Amino acid sequence: MRPDRSRRHRPGLLVTTALAGAVALVGTTLHEARPATVTAAPAGYGVEDDGADCPVPATGQTPSRALLPDPFLKLDGTRVTTASDWRCRRAEIRELAERTVYGRKPPKPARVSGTISATTITVNVGDQGRSAGFSARVELPSGSGPFPAVIVYGGLGADTGTIKASGVAVITYDPYTVGKEGTSRGGKQGAFYSLYGSSSTTGLLMAWSWGVSRIIDVIEQSGGTILKAGATGVTGCSRFGKGAFVAGAFDQRIALTMPVESGTGGVPAYRSIPGESGAQPLSSAYAEQPWLGNAFGPYTGNPNALPVDTHEIVGMVAPRGLFIMENPYVDWLGARSGSVAALGGAEIYKALGAGGEITYWSDVRDGTHCAVRPEWKTPLQQNLSRFLLGSGSGSGVFRTASGKAGDLAQWRDWQTPVLTGAGGAGAGTGDGAGGRGSATGAGAG
Repeated sequence: MRPDRSRRHRPGLLVTTALAGAVALVGTTLHEARPATVTAAPAGYGVEDDGADCPVPATGQTPSRALLPDPFLKLDGTRVTTASDWRCRRAEIRELAERTVYGRKPPKPARVSGTISATTITVNVGDQGRSAGFSARVELPSGSGPFPAVIVYGGLGADTGTIKASGVAVITYDPYTVGKEGTSRGGKQGAFYSLYGSSSTTGLLMAWSWGVSRIIDVIEQSGGTILKAGATGVTGCSRFGKGAFVAGAFDQRIALTMPVESGTGGVPAYRSIPGESGAQPLSSAYAEQPWLGNAFGPYTGNPNALPVDTHEIVGMVAPRGLFIMENPYVDWLGARSGSVAALGGAEIYKALGAGGEITYWSDVRDGTHCAVRPEWKTPLQQNLSRFLLGSGSGSGVFRTASGKAGDLAQWRDWQTPVLTGAGGAGAGTGDGAGGRGSATGAGAG
């Protein structure tokens, strides 16, 4: 059974000075509002994990498999046949990913409270006699609220200028306050580890994801006077792209997930990375920082033994909005393996009738790591409009750099089922991973 769940790039290239600039609060009288002290959440905004009640059997060692696992094959050996089956199949994928890749994400703590103003969110949590807290900076767009918001890891992700110009607030989240880098696996620090212990086997990516979920708790509890519940996105670049990807997969209240140049440990398929020249090795990503959970260690030299892969983590986001941005110029970031995972995950979107809700874009001209790229502006605006502002239709498209295009046919021996009861938003807007708007551009690698 799922434990405790029934109760409810070259990453070193990241310019960490962005964090220093992100912590300065910026206020304006146009948006000043009395802080809202919050303690209880209204109903009706969805849940963090709607499969928490699904039974997931214990599994032994899974057979080694060079191809991507079949995301539609349940642990009991039967295949998903209806859209409603996906809820508990997703719960199985989530559980396997926690067990072998990221470490466990605990459920919502017993106590979550906080405040929201026009410049700051505070978060206070308590559980089993322990307490912790952190805060995040808020920047509101022009106009009158309440506003949808995008949580930006470290202030570095999708273009914040475009986000605010679209009428969406920016929440700058310093993940290091929740899980600090530069620590040993047995001596982790930050708000998450203050609650769950410095020797927790949960890696930083999942700890950071937990912090995002607690920010969403506070938004939900605030009464919607400043920020709008049910309209939250998340983004980040490089190591923070890894974090944004995990956050979007593990909290179903996130309407739009936008990882940028996430590299190994993010979107790129684990099985594909060893064969991609120049991509950061799994052992390197595991050792560089305790991003991944302790349980991933044995798989760094044998990803074929993993019971899951990242195409299924992509599928955990479905049918919610997902916009994956990658850099084909920095080999270390493993863009070809990223396209493999995105194509595999797009098959899950397709099966759920949401083929237009996933966008993948690596066809860019500028190779600077974490740069603001003009090619991404229009799809960013479309995704913000679609998933956070409630206007527009599915805009999903795959634009893949010619030199970094993966071939899903080489990575699967399973077929995408036609699920009874599917046909959600975006159905019929794409033809699945075989060609969903795929394009190559001149100068794209």
